[in-house]
Amino acid sequence: MATLSSLAVSGPVMLRRPAAGAAPLLPLVGRQQVAAAQRASSAPQARRRSGARCQAAPAAAPATATAEPKFEPQVCVVLGTQWGDEGKGKLVDILAQEYEIVARAQGGANAGHTIYDNEGNKYKLHLIPSGILNPKATCVIGNGVVVHLPGLFEEIRGMQERGVKVEGRLLISDRAHLLFDLHKEIDGAREAELAGTGKQIGTTKRGIGPAYSSKATRNGVRVGDITRPEQFAEKLRKLAQDGYKRFEDFDYDVEADIKAYEDMAATVKPFIADTVHQINQWYDDGRKILIEGANATMLDIDFGTYPYVTSSNPSIGGVLTGLGIAPNKLGAVIGVAKAYTTRVGAGPYPTEIFGELADELREIGAEYGTTTGRPRRIGWLDMVALKFASQINGLTHLNLTKLDVLSDLEEIKVGVAYRAPDGSLLPSVPEDLDLLEKCEVVYETLPGWKQDISKVRAWEDLPENARKYVQWIEDRLGVHCKWIGVGAGRDAVVVKPLESFVAARR
Repeated sequence: MATLSSLAVSGPVMLRRPAAGAAPLLPLVGRQQVAAAQRASSAPQARRRSGARCQAAPAAAPATATAEPKFEPQVCVVLGTQWGDEGKGKLVDILAQEYEIVARAQGGANAGHTIYDNEGNKYKLHLIPSGILNPKATCVIGNGVVVHLPGLFEEIRGMQERGVKVEGRLLISDRAHLLFDLHKEIDGAREAELAGTGKQIGTTKRGIGPAYSSKATRNGVRVGDITRPEQFAEKLRKLAQDGYKRFEDFDYDVEADIKAYEDMAATVKPFIADTVHQINQWYDDGRKILIEGANATMLDIDFGTYPYVTSSNPSIGGVLTGLGIAPNKLGAVIGVAKAYTTRVGAGPYPTEIFGELADELREIGAEYGTTTGRPRRIGWLDMVALKFASQINGLTHLNLTKLDVLSDLEEIKVGVAYRAPDGSLLPSVPEDLDLLEKCEVVYETLPGWKQDISKVRAWEDLPENARKYVQWIEDRLGVHCKWIGVGAGRDAVVVKPLESFVAARR
């Protein structure tokens, strides 16, 4: 297993809580990060195919040990930077082996995180944070999450049947909003209405959008309400009226649901907590907190390709409001990005690939939705979108996943700019989707490596062109790519030394 100690590298570090009255220990980012490390060290347009598939990389030689400080910020955030499905759960699972608290801040069961244990057993999670496989970790579902209790209990039972203890290790915020079956019914009805217009959003139909709509219109029901039966029943009846008034054929038995939740109340009560107070108390006690993002920045309701987005803020702002934690407490913000891109559902997708190559990469990368099973759309890495996400979130590190999926390619294309119809280059991702869809993507083409890298575990043992690809991304993003995924298992990670990032920027 790859322990956190073996993933050590210098970077934004918060070893302890600052003393009372002292200035907070903020992360070092960008040029400051590089400068600090330097001081420390001085003390295709067309894809060309060959007849043979990729060959295995040479046997790994023992890696030279480098004395680098442990990666141990007290509060660490892991966020998606593309359109979701980047593989966040795997990194959270790895980091969670050294963190005491693992928290979700937003989203709902539309998120799907696939993780593996030491024996290679596969687990699919939707609401439970990915740290659940660490028996010493406490998992938190924060106030910014929308929770479908029957689905959560089904997920808990599934984990317990496989020997994973959940009771006593999972807290649900009393301020989190409840997602009911009526929200799912409304979600499906709205998508059916949009089908005739050709403007379907492509939701998971898990009721996420309608649940957040109830929260925003201030007639939602919160987890804490379930402990007050009369108030709960009154609120749910009022909420159901929206569905009856909006859709003629709305079929929902509100009284049956009230009874079902009354029966659930005793079961859920031990899980309910004031997690805002608890998270901040843990911080004051010096406990280590890992925050797991769901969905991704390009699906953010403010910054994504609206309206083809999720209904929450999967960017850094959603972490702060979804847990009630202050920004000066964050020690590291890790962005997770695939070595290419994928997207599920409708919406503009500038670097999308079609045809045989897309089908091949989809099969190699097993690009099918964890939640829905839908085939994902496939595209080249989009550096315009990745830079946009890095700016918004203030990334301190990057986790590049699924580099192994590209191993059979002669050439790899990367989108580096959007050219508007008038010939101008856009400085960032535009708000205007019509403009975005009319833009021509400017690509750079990099050489492939034609070697199987799935067994490589040391940076020095990656093929030269694979290393150059990662360094090229680092150079243009200005963020250290610390973790590189080369396979599905927990141990299938290459750690890139910070010294190589610093050297490249001298």
